[in-house]
Amino acid sequence: MKIDDIEIKWLGHAGFLIKNSKVIYVDPYNIKEDCEKADLILITHSHYDHCSVADLNKIVKEGTRIVVTADCQSKLMHFDVPIKIEIIEALQELVFGDVKVSAFPAYNTDKPFHPNDEAWIGYLIKMNNLLIYHAGDTDVIPEMQKLTGFKQADKKFIALLPIGGRFTMSVEEAVDAAKIIKPTLAIPMHYGSIVGSEEDAKEFVELCKEEGVEAEILEKE
Repeated sequence: MKIDDIEIKWLGHAGFLIKNSKVIYVDPYNIKEDCEKADLILITHSHYDHCSVADLNKIVKEGTRIVVTADCQSKLMHFDVPIKIEIIEALQELVFGDVKVSAFPAYNTDKPFHPNDEAWIGYLIKMNNLLIYHAGDTDVIPEMQKLTGFKQADKKFIALLPIGGRFTMSVEEAVDAAKIIKPTLAIPMHYGSIVGSEEDAKEFVELCKEEGVEAEILEKE
């Protein structure tokens, strides 16, 4: 998928490749061996399907910058090339040239898998007039109200929302989240491998459109 000069690819589960002048990955997991090398990698939390050292080793190069929550740091000690690890906390912003990255809260409200006190995150990635929200592993949370209204005539807002249920939002809950934040386009994720199915993704798209929210499934790369 291409928006202006920015390419967005779904790599399966919660993994994405976002590319303009930089090659950016978010939560790569079970990716192909021949993926492009990364300038920047964003990790939402330390669970194995989001902070996968085996997958990071496929895409790091000398100088790759990896942004992580503090609990991931101890997992990222063994790479064959020198990299730079940066710790981020919710509501903190980092700038990488023309890319701004902000950490946004992500947590469960009624399940034990992602407690709020772990301080795990999603990401807001700002490039030119595009904002990409990777929600991380989360339920519908009050903080999402702060995202309402970003979509303006000269800006585009893409929301990557988990739909698999059990560990994150269900399909219906993800639709509720989309109704709250009102993105230009909602894209389902966190399905197809560990939890959730392609049928769930199709249902998400249909329900979003019924609510007046544009939604689209990305083919897995």
